[in-house]
Amino acid sequence: MRSPIHREGFFMAGSLLVLAMVFSTISRWLGRIFYLATAFTLYFFRDPERQIPEGDCLIVSPADGKVVGIDSVEHVPFLDGPAKRVSIFLSVFDVHINRSPIKGKIAYRHYSPGEFLAAFEPKASVKNEQNAVGIEDGDGYRVLVKQIAGLIARRILCWKNPGDQVGAGERFGLIRFGSRTEIYMPLDARIEVRLGQRVQGGSSVIARRC
Repeated sequence: MRSPIHREGFFMAGSLLVLAMVFSTISRWLGRIFYLATAFTLYFFRDPERQIPEGDCLIVSPADGKVVGIDSVEHVPFLDGPAKRVSIFLSVFDVHINRSPIKGKIAYRHYSPGEFLAAFEPKASVKNEQNAVGIEDGDGYRVLVKQIAGLIARRILCWKNPGDQVGAGERFGLIRFGSRTEIYMPLDARIEVRLGQRVQGGSSVIARRC
C-alpha cells in the first residue's frame, strides 16, 4: 500500500521533529514553531491517489494548482515546432507531485539551471531553473512538461529517464515548495480549461487531442 506522504517528506519532517524536541527544552514557543513546521512539511509532501479518467483522446493535468496562462509558443524543443501551452502555478498549499499527461515513453529530458523568480511570473518560464520532460505515445503524439522552480523552491526531482514507459496520470516527479508546471501540446489540441481554474494532477482533463 502506497504511503499518503511521499518519502521525500519523511526525512525533512524527521529532521524538524528532532529540532522541535531539542528546542522545546530551551523555549516552549520555539519548540511549538518547529512542531508546526514538522506538521506542515508532512502536509506539503502529501501524495494522494487520484482517479485517472479513461480515454485515448484525453490529456490530463501534470500538476495540481491554478491555471495562470493559456497561450501559444512559436517553437518548442522536442515538439520541433509551435505549440499550445497551459501554465499552472503551484502554491505551497498544493500537492507538488507531477504526473504524466498521456500514456507513452519518456523520449526527452533536459535540465536547465537558472534563477528562482516567483513562479507565478510569466518570465519564470524562461529564466528559472527547470526540467523538461517529453513524452511520446505509440502513435508518435508528443507533449512536453516543464517542471519550473519558484521563489523558494530549491529542488526539482524527476524519477523517469529516457526510455521509461509511463501511464497517463502516473507520477514522474516532484518540485519542492512553491513552483510552476507547464504543458506544451500540438496546436490541434483542444483546451478544456480556463484561466483561473484550479486543476488536479492526473484527474483534471487539460485538453483533448481528438
